[in-house]
Amino acid sequence: MRPGNQELADKDVHYEEDYIQRRGLKLFTCRWLPVHQEIKGLIFMCHGYGVECSVFLRPTGIRFAQAGYAAFGIDQVGHGKSEGRRCYVESFQDLVDDSIAYFKSIRDLEEYRNKPRFLYGESMGGAIVLHIHRKEPEEWSGAVLQAPMCKISEKLKPPQIVTSILTMMSNYIPTWKIVPSENIIDNAFKDPIKRAEIRANPFTYQGRPRVKTALEMLRASESLEQRLDEVILPFLLLHGEEDRVTDPDISRELFRTSKSCDKEFKLYPGMWHGLTAGEPDDNVELVFNDIIHWLNKRSSLGSDSPLRQADISALESATPSKQRSSSDIKATVGKVTD
Repeated sequence: MRPGNQELADKDVHYEEDYIQRRGLKLFTCRWLPVHQEIKGLIFMCHGYGVECSVFLRPTGIRFAQAGYAAFGIDQVGHGKSEGRRCYVESFQDLVDDSIAYFKSIRDLEEYRNKPRFLYGESMGGAIVLHIHRKEPEEWSGAVLQAPMCKISEKLKPPQIVTSILTMMSNYIPTWKIVPSENIIDNAFKDPIKRAEIRANPFTYQGRPRVKTALEMLRASESLEQRLDEVILPFLLLHGEEDRVTDPDISRELFRTSKSCDKEFKLYPGMWHGLTAGEPDDNVELVFNDIIHWLNKRSSLGSDSPLRQADISALESATPSKQRSSSDIKATVGKVTD
């Protein structure tokens, strides 16, 4: 592992990097740890499509560590510093399974076993988080979902006839970068200076989506869209009202239909897709404050909080004929001003 630099030490944050082996490939992992304070909880971060952890999610990891949380990230196969064909997703389930394997290796460490553990996902990472939750419904204290990819915006989604053609082509040219799509960076990040910084990041993928990658992303999002009611863990759901990459209406539907007994939805007027990376500084500060506040309230409950057990019971007992009253659900929805 490689220790962090003096700049991070001055921020009371310790940074480390490492690699894990998955399916014969080296996958990059990193962590930001608080210095001079007890760890409140663990945050496992899942990045979005075409970006990575060590540069793109660095400010997020630092903020979490400064707030007292140990933050862990993994570059998905083909992303960032991990091996694999650049931004080629042969199987979305591989991303989910790789994340589960790495996150479990951390959770099982003796010093972390009794800590609250949260999932954090942005865009594609939000879809990974929800798929992780589907496979491990009892393992998590909660999740922060930032513009989760439960449905790809119609602006970026290929027409149905193109999707049908790509499905046939994926058997023959799965890695070809020929999928027609609007530029994601232009549509995701509002602030032009931050947009330029993201473009300058050598680990940011800026090519067209590959055939199989586009299909796997579409299938993963459609699978979630059809099963939103199965989400039972506590969650904070964040979305920009002007998001042109993932659909805010599906976030509304996730909030409405999920069986979680502890859920909160914040819709930010005027904000785009990249709430913590592409907005003006004041907006970024607002979003981070909302996230830290939510985490602090739930980390004080401990990793085996009654809320988490209540959510599991809700899934087991809920039936179509038995509707819960609003008093049974600890849930809030807010529209936040710029």
